[in-house]
Amino acid sequence: MKEDIDDKILSLISNKTSVEQGFRLLMDTYQERLYHHIRRMVIEHEDADDVLQNVMIKVFKSIHKFEQNAALYTWLYRIATNETISFLRKKNRKKTSSIHNEDLNLDNTLKAEIQFDGDEAQRILRQALNELPEKQKLVFNMRYFDEMPYKQIAEVLNTSVGSLKASYHHAVKKIESYIKQQNFI
Repeated sequence: MKEDIDDKILSLISNKTSVEQGFRLLMDTYQERLYHHIRRMVIEHEDADDVLQNVMIKVFKSIHKFEQNAALYTWLYRIATNETISFLRKKNRKKTSSIHNEDLNLDNTLKAEIQFDGDEAQRILRQALNELPEKQKLVFNMRYFDEMPYKQIAEVLNTSVGSLKASYHHAVKKIESYIKQQNFI
């Protein structure tokens, strides 16, 4: 099914008269999933929208270079992941507040979030994820939330399956430890 829609998207985009229609179909098909992937990493809605917009611009400019060595979504996911990492690195360089203030801001953002339902477990999980190193956070998000197979994650992150399994295992252990420290379980 996905291969059929991907073929249709690529076919439309490769034809000069239907490029816009193909790109619209691509966005309708993948934009929401990419947004959620980005959002889990950057936390704030406005930041996720900005990153997603940059992703779509890059995709539009480079879709003709897509070699079909991997699934279209894997390629899109890689662009979204790289763009998110770049955004987070730029944001981290601009930080001027203390770590305590940053943690307080994250907590307040999560509590004030319209889509946040106030569930304490979700809030604690988000805080635990925020404590993870970048790679572990990426691997955990892709595996746990997106339910991506390790092989596909390896293609996105250009690394080995064994390394990913180790990163995921370490992330789970750190999250469990964080949750225990919060006296949640």
